[in-house]
Amino acid sequence: MGLFDEDQPKKKLVHEIGSDLSLLSVDELTQRIALLKEEIVRLEAERERKSASRSAAEGLFR
Repeated sequence: MGLFDEDQPKKKLVHEIGSDLSLLSVDELTQRIALLKEEIVRLEAERERKSASRSAAEGLFR
């Protein structure tokens, strides 16, 4: 490790669905689980936003 390693931009953690998990450490698995849980929350929020928007639009045409 060099003296300036902390100056390097960190790679963004990415998880590919169906990828081989056998080489990941427990910490890496924990990080990926957290990443996926955050993504689920984001997806659910967007679904709720779109559902509310759709319901409002349907209400205009009744």
